[in-house]
Amino acid sequence: MPQPAPGAVGHCPLCGEPNRCALAAGGGVDAPCWCRSGRIPAATFASIPLALHGKTCLCPGCSEIEPTPAADETTPCIGVFDSGVGGLTVLAALRRQLPKARFIYAADSAFAPYGERDAAYVLARSQHLTRFLLRKGADIVVVACNTATALAIANLRQQWLHTPFIGIEPAIKPALAHSAPAQARTVQDRSADNAMHVSHSLAPIGVLATPGTLASAKFQALLQSLGGRDRLVLQPCPGLAEAIETLGPQARETLQLLTQFCAPLRSAHCKVVVLGCTHYPLVATALRAALGPGGSSALLLDPADAVATQTRRVLAGMDKTAQLQRRHVPPRDGDAAPEPIPTQTTDCGVELTAYTNGDPAQLLRIAAACGLADLAVRTLA
Repeated sequence: MPQPAPGAVGHCPLCGEPNRCALAAGGGVDAPCWCRSGRIPAATFASIPLALHGKTCLCPGCSEIEPTPAADETTPCIGVFDSGVGGLTVLAALRRQLPKARFIYAADSAFAPYGERDAAYVLARSQHLTRFLLRKGADIVVVACNTATALAIANLRQQWLHTPFIGIEPAIKPALAHSAPAQARTVQDRSADNAMHVSHSLAPIGVLATPGTLASAKFQALLQSLGGRDRLVLQPCPGLAEAIETLGPQARETLQLLTQFCAPLRSAHCKVVVLGCTHYPLVATALRAALGPGGSSALLLDPADAVATQTRRVLAGMDKTAQLQRRHVPPRDGDAAPEPIPTQTTDCGVELTAYTNGDPAQLLRIAAACGLADLAVRTLA
């Protein structure tokens, strides 16, 4: 969008009223106006809620909105990152289980996909996003990306010793429980990165994941520890996450890739399918269709709720005093120093904020489909 000069006539994208951006007489704070080139008095700036910064102008309606209340520092702030929009499925599950928490989501869409990148690349991006989230005040970091969990989370935990990290991995253990020769039952995997309830079934197990996840040492170690490798149909899906990210879940190319990758699972009559990438739940309906006549009854194992459950457990065990101190003291042992939490300027003061270096409109569409229609979106540097 072209940027008009300060004071130029335009329209607020929020309410449609004429734009009233103007220069402050003695300087001021960067305007939250969509024109981005004006400056306004600090008092006026403070009257506009954080969720509207970057979206509003000084039109009569928006300039009189009451300010957002200051954040309660005892409320946990949860940082979440993914290579793109797929992690929104995890964010939605987190919010369902932790409705009073504050969330910052980082979508690294400009550097996606991670699944076809090497370990050094994924680690570098994961470190960058972790620093970003910690400096925004996150108390805990959820790695809502299977590939980043597989290739980077161990290093992140070593680098930031005082920060809890929750990862995500394909739900292999719950899936294998379906092959147990026993009466129908419910099992629970309580591992740090995987906890999910499943019930009994007899069928080959399909695993859809990125090449990076399937080839990782973490995933191979998981297979070795659990056994049952011969019951798994491991299907790498190069390009699928990228297609979902850039073209959309319903795009023709996305659906073609899905049909291609589901063909081996369909031939094997898989009744249980492990979704090994957070992007894949976004195409769940099309995936069922690609599995053939039995797809409508197939069990799709998405660990998003399990990640939320584990995050809730970790938060419940965190010391509140230590949580506050961590936000306000210098870092140690490799921790990045979080920014303080001043009134009206901290992103954790907004209940739900996302940063993206990709297409904001695409992120908002996916967020709405995940039940996150109130998500505030900003630019990720």
